[in-house]
Amino acid sequence: MQDRVLLITGASSGIGAATARAASRNNYKLVLAARTESKLEALARELGPENVLTVRVDVTDMADQQAMVEQALERFGRIDAVFANAGRGGSPGGFSGADHQAWRDMILTNVYGVGLTLQATLPALRRSRGHVLLTGSAAGRATIPGSMYSATKWAVTGIGYNLREELRGSGIRVTLIEPGMVDTPFFDEAPEHALEDRDIANAVLYALSQPAHVDVNEILVRPTPPETD
Repeated sequence: MQDRVLLITGASSGIGAATARAASRNNYKLVLAARTESKLEALARELGPENVLTVRVDVTDMADQQAMVEQALERFGRIDAVFANAGRGGSPGGFSGADHQAWRDMILTNVYGVGLTLQATLPALRRSRGHVLLTGSAAGRATIPGSMYSATKWAVTGIGYNLREELRGSGIRVTLIEPGMVDTPFFDEAPEHALEDRDIANAVLYALSQPAHVDVNEILVRPTPPETD
């Protein structure tokens, strides 16, 4: 089906913006949601505003999420896929000394915000027999000393598994996208041997491009280890 509608949270930069660009090249209509309106508007101008709806959304606010869905349905009439991608990084210090307020904001965004996105969009996805994609992390599959961020991504992994069971038989597909280290504005300094945001966008589009009888449950993407002498 041409002109499918993809909704992306955390769409203003990094993986979200790269996925928007890749989806636009594949004829998706886009609902781009994030907290920073100016970045969303610049991205919409780049992609062609006739096929893009931008919405300022705080993913921890259910009223914002519901308004996002209402605007999407008013503009495009349907939602075929949702990429719950909004997230926050952690702070140094481990469980002994990290900024507890930063924990609060991160947990609300990375876990509660994902839950709100799902609850707000599932009625439309049930009608379209659509596709849910979640940005997890390789950190959600590993034990990392003192990392609350890793714990939130373990939670996203659990959300993906449990959502799939809830939706079994509905026709809705659920895919966990689990990147390793990615060179995005998420980090203050570019990490060495990192993936590019477009690498993760390619994984998202791969999952979306599969026929309806194929449910890609998880895609774990890690950078190739550096060569040794």
